[in-house]
Amino acid sequence: MRGDNIDPTEKKQPLRREQRPPWLKVKLPLGTKYTDVKSIVGAHKLHTVCEDARCPNLGECWNRGTATFMILGDTCTRSCGFCAVKTGRPDFLDTDEPRRVADAARKMNLRHVVVTSVNRDELADGGAGIFADTISRLREAIPGVTIEVLIPDFKGEPGALRKLVEVQPDILNHNIETVPRLYSTVRPQAAYDRSLGVLRYYTDHGLTTKSGLMLGIGEQKEEIKIALEDLAAAGVEIVTLGQYLQPSRRHLPVDRWVTPEEFEYWKSFGLDIGFRHVESAPLVRSSYHAEEHV
Repeated sequence: MRGDNIDPTEKKQPLRREQRPPWLKVKLPLGTKYTDVKSIVGAHKLHTVCEDARCPNLGECWNRGTATFMILGDTCTRSCGFCAVKTGRPDFLDTDEPRRVADAARKMNLRHVVVTSVNRDELADGGAGIFADTISRLREAIPGVTIEVLIPDFKGEPGALRKLVEVQPDILNHNIETVPRLYSTVRPQAAYDRSLGVLRYYTDHGLTTKSGLMLGIGEQKEEIKIALEDLAAAGVEIVTLGQYLQPSRRHLPVDRWVTPEEFEYWKSFGLDIGFRHVESAPLVRSSYHAEEHV
């Protein structure tokens, strides 16, 4: 393998909570396009994972005129240890949201749209129907648009999963987020095997699948290798790997700062085991450079 001659994962970067390493510094979100995107999103009363999950790439992406729409409201029924999105029990399902997403994307002149959501476990289909409606309305509003959806696991319900097969998004993304050993603290209401099963289901139904991992949350080298091999075995074609950043003191702490050299190592490893595309760098997030993955 290309990564065999180097093993940067053996060198643990000292953790300094008071100061992030220089490769994690980002510019303030400024610029005309940033202002335009913020205005359109606000006018349509929409949410973006860029804001709600405090994505470090918000300024870069919005200044390119791209954003990841977050549907099904802004309140998640799960309490993952890494996520900045607020947790609670939603009491409203906004069925007009798909129309507003499509209109906003049209006004932003998007040719590739990424749509994600909170978990809505109280709904019979987990919100899969709203995803499907959003995809349909985007295609009506923007002929030729390509669409990536970053979905929850819908509790693995076949009827819910089938709704997205019927509308055929261009990329089906579902993140495993971390290694199996850490699920009880990182994703306590999820299951590693269930997430792999969701990805395998969509691969088996002919969709291009994508997944991602956070590094620096307590995982070990061999566990990363096994997780990547599991994703490859499930037929996943595209993988993203990025540095975990603690959103607040209430969330899980950062275990280590993963160096750019180690991210390059994992990129080489991923390509060697068969992934078509690997985005691996400290600031990479699920929808980073998503338009290049189609």
